[in-house]
Amino acid sequence: MLYDVFINYIFLVVIITFHEFGHAWSAWRLGDDTARLLGRVTLNPVAHMEVIGTVVLPLLAMFLSASGSALGSFIIGWGKPVPVNIANLRRKPLDDILVSMAGPAMNVVLALMAMGVARTGIFLHSAMLVEACERLALISMGLCFFNLIPIPPLDGSHVLKYLIGMSYETFWRVSQFGIFAVILLLQMPPVREFLALSTVNSVRLMQRLFFFG
Repeated sequence: MLYDVFINYIFLVVIITFHEFGHAWSAWRLGDDTARLLGRVTLNPVAHMEVIGTVVLPLLAMFLSASGSALGSFIIGWGKPVPVNIANLRRKPLDDILVSMAGPAMNVVLALMAMGVARTGIFLHSAMLVEACERLALISMGLCFFNLIPIPPLDGSHVLKYLIGMSYETFWRVSQFGIFAVILLLQMPPVREFLALSTVNSVRLMQRLFFFG
């Protein structure tokens, strides 16, 4: 159990780092250097971690889940939010969406990289390397689909707010309490099954892309 928790947590930190880097880098390239000036355009995990959201809560959730406790499903971790000043973006609605989608996109990139390494593991007959890479890809794609849930403050909600014409003020007010709605949503079996199927099927597609047997 300790080994699984340790490996999963290390992978989670790597995934969060890539995810938040994606937000920071894309915001910088699209005209807002707020995150860059704060040192967030980096793959240094420390720059994207919070004590509570990235250390305490994820580890607590993992230990609870590993021990069979259902309480683990009520705990959600997070990385340090990347500050984005929308006023600095050149094409505000489009660039805001691009910045928000850059995080999940990095999850996909990381999963593809992991499957590429896994293909090398197959060539080297290293079952341990293949298993580790597949686990990293699954966690990364799981967090990708999770972040696409269109409830503030998750990334998918940035698309929704433009589709329904939600004001920035309303969006940020909802974001303060939206995480509780997300936690409740995740307790619904159909939602969890949809996320699980999306995650597994996306990784299987990647395996086919890399000619897994």
